Amino acid sequence: MNTPSPLNYTRTAKSLHWLMALMIFGLLALGFYMSDLPLSPEKLQYYSWHKWAGVSVFALVWLRLVWRVTHRPPAMPDHMSAPMQWAAHAGHFALYALMIAIPLSGWLMSSAKGVQTVWFGVLPIPDLIGKDKELGKSLAELHEALSIGLLLLIAGHAAAAFFHHFFHKDDTLRRMLPAR
Repeated sequence: MNTPSPLNYTRTAKSLHWLMALMIFGLLALGFYMSDLPLSPEKLQYYSWHKWAGVSVFALVWLRLVWRVTHRPPAMPDHMSAPMQWAAHAGHFALYALMIAIPLSGWLMSSAKGVQTVWFGVLPIPDLIGKDKELGKSLAELHEALSIGLLLLIAGHAAAAFFHHFFHKDDTLRRMLPAR
């Protein structure tokens, strides 16, 4: 039985969206900042914070996926062509894929470099692979490339929302805003 789509996203969907957006922006900023710092206790602390937040985003994306699967989102605007709808679905799929792949690549990288993650300094996260210095370097490059890809995809996501808001004058942007 098909139930009609709601007009707006649920409060939970909006909260997860904006919480993860803030966390991801923070992770990207911290990640790019800390990578060029000289080795120091401060840099090691930044890496710990980055890893803690990355594990948190990894957990939240799975919660968000469960919520998304169990709660139907609002329908796309009627004026959207089939190719635009396909692009929107592909963009959302790519966002979710990167929100999984980036923390996973970081986890694999830490494992390969022999530096275990201890979530918030309390819960040890098991290594996924054995220590391998060369693989660790390759995974670091992958982690950075995926992060740049995510940054570009987020820019496209925001541009599409603003395009809907200012060009089409529909409620695509407003229905995800926290106040609505």
